[in-house]
Amino acid sequence: MLNVPVFMSCIIATKLNLRGGLLSDRLLSFAKFPSIPHSNPAFSSIKAPKKSYSLTFALIISLNMPIQAPTTSFITLQNLRKYYVEGDEQRLIFNNLNISIRPQEFIALLGQSGSGKSTLLNLLSGIDLPDDGRIQIGNQIINKLSETQRTQFRRRHIGFIFQFFNLIPTLTVEENLLLPLELNGLMDGAQLEQALALLAQVGLGNRRSSFPERLSGGEQQRLAIARALVHRPTLLLADEPTGNLDSETGQKILDLLMQLHQSVGTTIIMVTHSQPVAAQADRILCLEAGIIRDMTA
Repeated sequence: MLNVPVFMSCIIATKLNLRGGLLSDRLLSFAKFPSIPHSNPAFSSIKAPKKSYSLTFALIISLNMPIQAPTTSFITLQNLRKYYVEGDEQRLIFNNLNISIRPQEFIALLGQSGSGKSTLLNLLSGIDLPDDGRIQIGNQIINKLSETQRTQFRRRHIGFIFQFFNLIPTLTVEENLLLPLELNGLMDGAQLEQALALLAQVGLGNRRSSFPERLSGGEQQRLAIARALVHRPTLLLADEPTGNLDSETGQKILDLLMQLHQSVGTTIIMVTHSQPVAAQADRILCLEAGIIRDMTA
């Protein structure tokens, strides 16, 4: 039996005034909630594997050890180093980390607090940068992009479900939901209809005009999840997406992720401490003491 504590992290505070559909240049954290059409040239060389079942999570990771990489890589982390300075000392998080992920795979990532799970998600999204090494998604080397280019890349290609919601308090439920579409210029009748259908799927169809402060913790989490899915991203990074939900609602959210994975071919990397959630993944990996352990078997 696994017993892995939750890694509490990824708090990004935002106080924005974006009423009337106008997007401010001060929109910092929402640059982290992105989108990705399959026609994007950065991903034109990626061929999806032929798989018929809904959740196909697989990941081959190596950390200080050789592991055979997938034949086709969608995400590649090569010789990645990351450390934090604490006082006069450096705390090494990753040392020559190598990861290869195939298109349309879904992995569950476990690990104790401080093991580097959220750091890994932040590096993949370009929110944080490595001290050395290469991060490649499709044909783009993420850590070679400028901050503005990384922001645009996240916005177009990556969906991020943060553990602590990061809803904008001055926006209604509907406005929070639609913001990724506005950022990417995808607001049309069909997109709006699909977005509202998604809101209904997460049980918030009757809360469109409410503000986040009027929602329960579980409702805020469901809204954050819907917002990350609304633009149907090709890469979804999820940090404990069901951690604040009851088991029934959590399973419904997982079903939504499965549908996205199956219909759009989304690659999903999910941090979780839940055994039932991890059991639905094709591969279960655990970060512990600077190494990766494959716990699938």
